[in-house]
Amino acid sequence: MPDQAVKGKVAIIGAGDVGATTAYALMMSGSVSEIALVDIDHEKAEGEAMDLRHGAAFVKPVNIYAGDYEDAHDADVVIIAAGASQKPGETRLELLERNVDIFHDMVPRITDGLADDAVVLVVANPVDVLSYVTWKVSDLPWHRVIGTGTVLDTSRFRNVLSKNCNVDARNIHAYVIGEHGDSEVLVWSATHMAGVPFDDYCPVCDKDCDLNNRDLIADEVQGAAYEIIERKGATYYAIGLATTEIVESIIRDENSILTVSTLMDGQYGLEDVYLSLPAVVNRGGIRRVVDLDLDENEREQFIESGELLSNEIAKLDI
Repeated sequence: MPDQAVKGKVAIIGAGDVGATTAYALMMSGSVSEIALVDIDHEKAEGEAMDLRHGAAFVKPVNIYAGDYEDAHDADVVIIAAGASQKPGETRLELLERNVDIFHDMVPRITDGLADDAVVLVVANPVDVLSYVTWKVSDLPWHRVIGTGTVLDTSRFRNVLSKNCNVDARNIHAYVIGEHGDSEVLVWSATHMAGVPFDDYCPVCDKDCDLNNRDLIADEVQGAAYEIIERKGATYYAIGLATTEIVESIIRDENSILTVSTLMDGQYGLEDVYLSLPAVVNRGGIRRVVDLDLDENEREQFIESGELLSNEIAKLDI
């Protein structure tokens, strides 16, 4: 039987580097049939949509256009990639406060009139706090407001492990959890190569492998964004692909397990804060969160990550 025609609409709020690259990745994936680009600079959104449409002959049919907030109301997934960028000399908290003000105005315009089964996916940074703000401002159920979280960090972890252990990244199971940021936690206790724990695989690796490489691997994963920004000014290709992975899981009702940012409801003693843990993602958003059997050090690091973000949230006027 021929493949069923792909149906699914995505609205992307913010047509900057991340928003436009995500639109390109979605177009190339063939996973959606309609993409609306919405930006305060409508002409910029029109230019991006036009540029993407000119590749129509090389991809599966997809309608791409510049729209406005109302075009998000019948979308299956709304991606929020808009927000203020950090100014020279501006603190992270000051940036947070400016973005909270922006989200207070923007989110209701997106979510008032939103379809009952639509999922809101936050990409803008700091993604965990802004996902929490989106949930609070929108009054949507928590499972329909998701942050991209550490999906990208997890991919970075697998990539670095792939280089270190000479194993295809697709055959590595590994997770990064907690904050998408400096307090993120690499879960070594759940890292496997084809079902073999990392500590068991590493000594028989055909490369010159040393268990002490853990610190070097962690440094490379956690410092990746800083290194890229120093070299080219911003990161957008990999986050575009990570966002597409999440969207596909929603649109196709895949029940994929992804380390998205979601509301903590007692996990490891944490509540009322958004953090990343492996979660089953499908058409309804998050079906359930998976509790990992963390070792004592990982558990402590995860709790510290949550407390750090809770303290940031407490300083905001939400």
